[in-house]
Amino acid sequence: MARFSDKCILITGGTSGVGLAGALRVQAEGGRVAVTGRNLSRLQYANSVLYDNALVLRNDVSPEADIDALSEAVEMWGRPDGRWLNAGYAELGDLDSVTAEAFNAMMNANVRGPMLPLARLNPGASVVVTSSSSVYEGAATTSLYVATKGAIVAMVRSWASVLAPRGIRVNVVIPGPIETHFRDFMPNSARQQFEDFIVSQVPLKRAGKAEEAVAVALFLLSSDAAYVTGSQYAVDGGLMRH
Repeated sequence: MARFSDKCILITGGTSGVGLAGALRVQAEGGRVAVTGRNLSRLQYANSVLYDNALVLRNDVSPEADIDALSEAVEMWGRPDGRWLNAGYAELGDLDSVTAEAFNAMMNANVRGPMLPLARLNPGASVVVTSSSSVYEGAATTSLYVATKGAIVAMVRSWASVLAPRGIRVNVVIPGPIETHFRDFMPNSARQQFEDFIVSQVPLKRAGKAEEAVAVALFLLSSDAAYVTGSQYAVDGGLMRH
């Protein structure tokens, strides 16, 4: 398949996990790819495994200056035909532990960061935004994180209406438990307990692979999904079936 021949795709949060797997798949299907991240070692690794024509940028999606710098750098490299807005982070804690500082930091990264670059989209572009099945799970320790990821789901519906006259499609992919390093911020024992509990609720009785989430995201980015916009696609092994 060569769905991305002569196309440029930007993937924020693309230096590890699902994002990097997506970048490799875009290249395998004939496209050029730009990826962003914050972690230096992951940036170096991405640079080593992607083809030479890739653009690997150290960029934080939170500050407005970084968002503007990213847009300018990518436009010089090649105008994107698709954007996968995959960058974001999670922290767990009880409701009482949510501070104004923590709220602003996560909202800036997970909501403001994806929203601001949309003004610079080209006609006919495709946008995919990563949310999370956590929005629908109701876990006691994820209230701030799910607020940001729930906002993304709501905003995509509006973006799809606003951008449709420009031929721009916008969809959201909702991963469930996927085998990545996303929860590495948790202590090992707590992470294993959390992941075991989530997987126990999945009808397929396993965590998903990064490539399985990528397959859905790239379908939405490609012309195969030319008549799909404003939609939510869960990649969760049936976790959200109810």
